Amino acid sequence: MTNYNYSVMPQPSKDVYAACLKKPDHITSDWLEPHQREYCKSEHAVWDILYSRQMDILQDRACDQFFKGLKDLNFDRGGVPDFNETNEILSSMTGWSVVPVPMLIPDHVFFFHLANKRFPAGNFIRKPDQLDYIEEPDVFHDVFGHVPMLTDPSFAKYMEAYGKAGWKAIEYNHLKALSALYWYTVEFGLLSTDQGLRIYGAGILSSAEESIFSLQGKSPNRIHLNVDRVMRTDYKIDDLQQTYFVVDSFEELFHATEQRPFDDIYQNIGASFQYAPSALLDTDHVYTRGTQEYSLRGGHASGADPV
Repeated sequence: MTNYNYSVMPQPSKDVYAACLKKPDHITSDWLEPHQREYCKSEHAVWDILYSRQMDILQDRACDQFFKGLKDLNFDRGGVPDFNETNEILSSMTGWSVVPVPMLIPDHVFFFHLANKRFPAGNFIRKPDQLDYIEEPDVFHDVFGHVPMLTDPSFAKYMEAYGKAGWKAIEYNHLKALSALYWYTVEFGLLSTDQGLRIYGAGILSSAEESIFSLQGKSPNRIHLNVDRVMRTDYKIDDLQQTYFVVDSFEELFHATEQRPFDDIYQNIGASFQYAPSALLDTDHVYTRGTQEYSLRGGHASGADPV
């Protein structure tokens, strides 16, 4: 068993399959901005519009831990949150902090920050004409969607464990498989509660359309999380999801990954995914067998009605 030094950033070889991203000249190898930028009045207004819209939609849809996190972090004060103020509270709760980055950062850098309880957040916000979709995650997606969940101790432990899992994914050259786990949990995960399914994934929490589609749409599958299965499942980055995975608790999520060595998965999977995003297996615990109508009609490109 390899002992990794998580205090030192991993350095993938040129043979590791990873996105090639050009680092801006003004930042160092950790890809961190020197400080959070100052937002103008119109940019704060964009945050307020998005915040108000999502708070209306997410009532009875988002999980309790998300709402508690919003309250604890004082995100209802208006405008883009000040990272220094947020970090003072967040650090006292779970030891995490939010750090500004200029853009989407390389996988190995992302793993390094998560393993050291730092969440990288985009140091920019979308334009007023991009309220419904932005290609690269901005401060609203990153801070509104992700950061409140980091106030929950079990979820915060999962995020740290996920970051540390990156070292082994790099060693085995299977970054895509580990990315699928992040995608279907941290970004698009659902939680089973006594009140029904609730949202905890940031990609859903920060999206007006997907907040409704993920719970009420007849098209997508909803399946209980199986880590091995998820890491073999392809995903879409530019449309609503065809499948959502469900956990009973964040303790379950943490233990299903922290206690999973991953070696046998990496040793037995190929370079491409085994299952399509819409796949249902005989071994799946299925909550909802989706019609897949939205995707079959062409998704966003067709103008199909999601719900």
